Amino acid sequence: QVQLVESGGGLVQAGDSLRLSCAASGRTFNTYAMGWFRQAPGKEREFVAAISWDGRRTYYAESVKGRFTISRDNAKNTVYLQMNSLKPEDTAVYYCAAVKFGIGSSDAAEYTYWGQGTQVTCSS
Repeated sequence: QVQLVESGGGLVQAGDSLRLSCAASGRTFNTYAMGWFRQAPGKEREFVAAISWDGRRTYYAESVKGRFTISRDNAKNTVYLQMNSLKPEDTAVYYCAAVKFGIGSSDAAEYTYWGQGTQVTCSS
């Protein structure tokens, strides 16, 4: 069982930056691939970024490529999402997710554990 807790969301203006964190419980964090997803009001949950268990592989949605960076610190059981040049269309609840022994995936169905989400609101 893995528990995930996101933090770092907030209200920002267009062009600002935010860094989201996702802290995981347990001693086997370094065996889990991690992903970030988001869901805007009235829309389906969509993939944002993913990172393999060892941090060597990363994947991004086209809409965030070049602006967002996913990283992990296995010593701190934490995965991060650095978000730069935020746009109003980035407004959503952001969720982190985990899957054991994964290499990272854009498919939400592959993830086993999910956090409760953190709200990011970007105003124009």
